[in-house]
Amino acid sequence: NSKVTQREHSSEHVTESVADLLAHQEPVDYKRSVLNVAGETWDKQKEGDEDLDAERPAWNSKLQYILAQIGYSVGLGNVWRFPYLCQKNGGGAYLVPYLVLLIIIGLPLFFLELAVGQRIRRGSIGVWNYICPRLGGIGYASCLVCFFVGLYYNVIIGWSIFYFFKSFQYPLPWSECPIVRNGSVAVVEPECERSSATTYFWYRETLDISNSISESGGLNWKMTLCLLVAWSLVGLAMIKGIQSSGKVMYFSSLFPYLVLVCFLVRGLLLRGAVDGIMHMFTPKLDKMLDPQVWREAATQVFFALGLGFGGVIAFSSYNKQDNNCHFDATLVSFINFFTSVLATLVVFAVLGFKANIMNEKCVVENAEKILGYLNTNVLSHDLIPPHVNFSHLTAKDYNEMYRVIMTVKEGHFKELGLDACLLEDELNKSVQGTGLAFIAFTEAMTHFPASPFWSVMFFLMLINLGLGSMIGTMSGITTPIIDTFKVRKEVFTVGCCIFAFVVGLIFVQRSGNYFVTMFDDYSATLPLTVVVILENIAVAWIYGTKKFMQELTEMLGFRPYQFYYYTWKYVSPICMAVLMTASIIQLGVSPPGYSAWIREEAAEKFLFYPTWAMAILISLIILASLPLPLVFILRQFHLVSDGSNALSVTYKKGRMMKDISNLEDNDETRFILSKVPSETPSPMPTHRSYLGPGSNSPMEMSSAPNGRYGSGYLLASTPESEL
Repeated sequence: NSKVTQREHSSEHVTESVADLLAHQEPVDYKRSVLNVAGETWDKQKEGDEDLDAERPAWNSKLQYILAQIGYSVGLGNVWRFPYLCQKNGGGAYLVPYLVLLIIIGLPLFFLELAVGQRIRRGSIGVWNYICPRLGGIGYASCLVCFFVGLYYNVIIGWSIFYFFKSFQYPLPWSECPIVRNGSVAVVEPECERSSATTYFWYRETLDISNSISESGGLNWKMTLCLLVAWSLVGLAMIKGIQSSGKVMYFSSLFPYLVLVCFLVRGLLLRGAVDGIMHMFTPKLDKMLDPQVWREAATQVFFALGLGFGGVIAFSSYNKQDNNCHFDATLVSFINFFTSVLATLVVFAVLGFKANIMNEKCVVENAEKILGYLNTNVLSHDLIPPHVNFSHLTAKDYNEMYRVIMTVKEGHFKELGLDACLLEDELNKSVQGTGLAFIAFTEAMTHFPASPFWSVMFFLMLINLGLGSMIGTMSGITTPIIDTFKVRKEVFTVGCCIFAFVVGLIFVQRSGNYFVTMFDDYSATLPLTVVVILENIAVAWIYGTKKFMQELTEMLGFRPYQFYYYTWKYVSPICMAVLMTASIIQLGVSPPGYSAWIREEAAEKFLFYPTWAMAILISLIILASLPLPLVFILRQFHLVSDGSNALSVTYKKGRMMKDISNLEDNDETRFILSKVPSETPSPMPTHRSYLGPGSNSPMEMSSAPNGRYGSGYLLASTPESEL
């Protein structure tokens, strides 16, 4: 007698609601009921294995998913940021605060994002709309930050592509300074002579950089082409969603480990590699008491795992509901940490070798100066120890000679212009980011045997590291938008890449490197910190930690450790609030500026941002944070629907499907959600299916359309009941 049956047997229009449907149906198994108009046979084993959302894509295997999460979390920062922080903040002693903060901040918040994504099976927008509609702006803020980061991150991949193709020649083009002809006279390029071959190649041949951010200088066509190639690679990897990006991850996630291991073996065989590693891991214990070290360690943990971007949630949303996401969180977090340590070993083995080369060069140059002073009688031969042989001068002999001359000629020593040539000074030269990858590391590789091979391997590794992170970052945009607005995946992905390429042209001007620095320093740090704090509060305090733990127990089949209860509820929010405060103070104390390359001086110079650049900088922070208060206000004052009473049923191919629309009859909403607000079902979908008479509750239903029995409903709570 139900309206469903009338629809099946009548061509006339039949209006039905969820309340009508539920009121007329007996609590029987769908597969055995008259609702099974598709003629499907009931298979008890098969129904237990069906996904909660038949139309949602899924990972082909657990390995593919783990590699995707590793590829996303392990990025360029592990190679060129972590080693720098380790050296700067106490060597081996830095690993202690990093590990502590990884355990009390990184792991719990990473587990939280994996769990909500897997439980609700939506992107970041859908997840936070379900948990707390008034904090739905979290998802939109995450998308904006992903867009800002993706814009400049792909430029770095473009630089790596340029160096990759330039590596197929011998000698490497950055190994020597170019010769320029001035009439009949051939001279070394002055800018290169005053700096170094690798520095010149980076700033002049690659970037063709202007003297300041105010001097645009027009587009650099070489970098524009490389950026186009980079966005084409990302678009091809993303166009089919996880069906295409998952396959790319097999290579982009594993290949960097192959390269790092090869570099480590090769690096350890180089002269001076042990000096670099010993310098790296010699602990400076006094640094552990410095609050700045803990702040930088917390920031690195935060960004290393990709928290707040939405990529973690997007990837986990394609998992089965019974997947052990706690194991995944622990595995990926510690693989990320050990990758950082492995990259640090590689970097300082190579930099130790480079330091020895540069130190020997320093000794030779200064020995020639001393010989000149001896020949002109500026220095007496009596000052030179008898065992010193200038034709085979060692660093130890030079240091002994240097100390004698400095003692005797104390008053006029500075006029001699001699350098100490200490290996320790070379090792203490901190380099990070592009300075490490495109200057220091490339210079070291010019001294490798078969240097083009190692250069090709190194930049191919950087491309893959960047590509893995870009796929995760783009998933943080595409997954929630496609889930929420039901746009076509292929069309949106292509359109997004084209739009990002056009906007990204700002980064391939001659002044583009300065904009990359601006976006890297300011577009993500503060907004993402706020996003993650609100994520934590939404789950732990608004939704409720106890309720969330119960949901996890049902989903995982075991209760997570109480450690997570206390970290989610107290420790992580407090630590993140301290980090946010420290970041704001740091922004206020450190004047916003950038390192400009001055062509005439062939040197870097710190400049302050002009007024218009400061306006862009502030706009980036405000724009990324704007969705948070905007969505809260709109939903608090009911200016837009929060979707909490949006539930109806449509039919497709004989199976019941969920459809979102507004139900105007409040009685129907109360019928579904329960009349007493305190009895309102959890906004988290439950994974138990409606089993008919044998079920404990006749109102217990699956979360997904086309669930195990094809009759799933989504139970959404009113925000009033949760707040």
